[in-house]
Amino acid sequence: MKKAIFLFLVQIICSLSLVAQINTDRVLAIGRNALYFEDYILSIQYFNQVIRAKPWLAEPYFYRAVAKVNLDDFKGAEEDCTLCLERNPFFVQAYYARAIARHNQDKYEEAISDYNKGLEFRPEDRQMLVNKAVANIQKKDYETAEQVFEELIASHPSYFMSYLSRGAMYAEKGDTLKALADYDKTVEMDPYYAPAYGNRAIIHYQMNNMEAALADLNEAIRLNIRESEYYINRGLVRYQLNDLRGAMEDYDQVISMNSRNLIAHFNRGLLRFQVGDNNRAIEDFDVVIEEEPDNYMAYYNRALLRFETGDYCGAVNDFTVVLDEYPNFIPGYHSRAEAKRKMFDNAGAERDYWTAFEIEEQMKKQRNQGGLAIIDTSGTGQDTDDEADEGKETNTREQSDKNISKFNRLVVYDKEEERRSKYNSDIRGRVQDRNVRVDLEPQFILTYYERVDQVKKLVYYDRLIEDYNRKMVLTRQLRLTNEEAALNEAQIDIHFSSIDDYSAKIERDPQNADNYFGRAMDYMLVQDFSEAVKDFTTAVELDPTFAMAYFNRAVVRYKQLDYTLSNAPDTQTEYSMSMNVNIGRTQPAPVRTNEVSTGVKENNRSFEYELIVRDYDKVIELNPGFVYAYFNRANIRCAQRDFRTAILDYNEAINRDPEFAEAYFNRGLARLFQGDANRGIADLSKAGELGIINAYSIIKRMTSN
Repeated sequence: MKKAIFLFLVQIICSLSLVAQINTDRVLAIGRNALYFEDYILSIQYFNQVIRAKPWLAEPYFYRAVAKVNLDDFKGAEEDCTLCLERNPFFVQAYYARAIARHNQDKYEEAISDYNKGLEFRPEDRQMLVNKAVANIQKKDYETAEQVFEELIASHPSYFMSYLSRGAMYAEKGDTLKALADYDKTVEMDPYYAPAYGNRAIIHYQMNNMEAALADLNEAIRLNIRESEYYINRGLVRYQLNDLRGAMEDYDQVISMNSRNLIAHFNRGLLRFQVGDNNRAIEDFDVVIEEEPDNYMAYYNRALLRFETGDYCGAVNDFTVVLDEYPNFIPGYHSRAEAKRKMFDNAGAERDYWTAFEIEEQMKKQRNQGGLAIIDTSGTGQDTDDEADEGKETNTREQSDKNISKFNRLVVYDKEEERRSKYNSDIRGRVQDRNVRVDLEPQFILTYYERVDQVKKLVYYDRLIEDYNRKMVLTRQLRLTNEEAALNEAQIDIHFSSIDDYSAKIERDPQNADNYFGRAMDYMLVQDFSEAVKDFTTAVELDPTFAMAYFNRAVVRYKQLDYTLSNAPDTQTEYSMSMNVNIGRTQPAPVRTNEVSTGVKENNRSFEYELIVRDYDKVIELNPGFVYAYFNRANIRCAQRDFRTAILDYNEAINRDPEFAEAYFNRGLARLFQGDANRGIADLSKAGELGIINAYSIIKRMTSN
């Protein structure tokens, strides 16, 4: 027993010493790296380590909460913010993050309380003011919300989101004139913000001003061609204008972007039914029923179509599904009776006919007695006298409306869904202000994972990488991408284990450059950039011709620099891969909100950039055909606002790969920033042709004035 107790105490002491050995500052910094680069699951693992080692610290709870907000774990985020504030009640961002978490759980009173607490420390914080107003709107306290908006506009008169959100509030109240005025103001302040046009189009639609609604939706789509809601709404407007072909094209476009969009399939099915394209209409309703087996509107429409195409057995089956759910739906019995007659089932047809007759007679009897009909033909428990409906309301229904008598109406988004979409961008996502900026296509990196974009080309090829992969030196195949994918938990565990494996190999063979390169890749993927740079450096010291190690060392060094600049406490200088939206109008200076207080940090930054450029220079010296080194070096020049030199590098990349979409895109932005609008737009047009759809939005911005 004494021996067992002794061993138990030894284990406790060892575990405590392991905890004590964790460099919490370093682990917290790596976790923040992962959070900044949107690798949320990995960041949580690092914050967990810090919390286990020093549970009294407030910071790791806050950062873990931010990661959970981005993963939609709002309850967990709320709990972490509370733990943070228990340790440090003056941590302002924790009040903001907890308010967002509560807001997304519909805990409006508690969210408002947190916004108020945060505003005590930062009384003019515009995002907290917007979110506080939105929370009041959602709890139907419009008077308080209006007061908050007045305070917000007084503090930030040039902030267009104030007017956009207040317009949404007026729209929700039913005050279309005030809503329209606020949306007009939003468009005047920022004519390049698509949601302003999308929201204003809904107001025009509600006011039966279809031409104006169509014009706004056209503009919204030009500015954001990937937002399916705009196409859905434009299809509806075109339908009201009797432009069936145009409406059909809009639903086709939505389905091409998302083949499972049920509103688009349902509405297109109705339009195809209307123009006599019955077989393809059936295909649309097949998709709806497959995704929503309880969509009885789709069953009824498919039944009618099957009847039209001579599939009487299929029609009877679909009518039966509907009547099982809506046993008092009179048109269903008449329709099924007709289908049964076509199948020579006269007895069945008679039964359906008399069932419908009896329901009608009971309804008449109820009405003659001066009361409401207790038999509901819609199956919804509502009065189904649609004669009271007027105008556009007679041919649309909300997605959640299950009144079967509206089976042949076009579907629109629910008012609740519409409301959420108007405020969603304010209360979800990263806990920080959002800036409308035009971003360069990001730098390329050698990694094992990528996010697949079906529009852009799928494989970036270079013989250097192909030859290295063929040697099978690493356990995984390297690939080039500028769309990095965040790791899941299983992948994170694999790479932590791989670090240990490579460490053992290095201990056995310390002169093998490939082992250092492999471990550096693992460190890079788990966002431990300092260790990754060390191993890449050792790899090139052992093998000075190791071009891929130079390349990734440059990429990782830029990641470090980007993160450092974004979190610098005394400056918000935007030396980054982002461009101002007013590109091309004037010759700009570097975009800064504050000047750096000393020249020392500027020199350090310049030195870091020079180290990165030297690595790319070395890659190009070793492999002059490696176009991605030219591209990345050009991006670095853009970050330094040296657009002339950047354009020369983009030229080299394009000369070697004439289909290099990203190089055209970034060269176009660089030329616009220099004021060379004609050639800049030509480059963006080529980039759009090659698959970078954001190019068209920028072209629109540049040509609309």
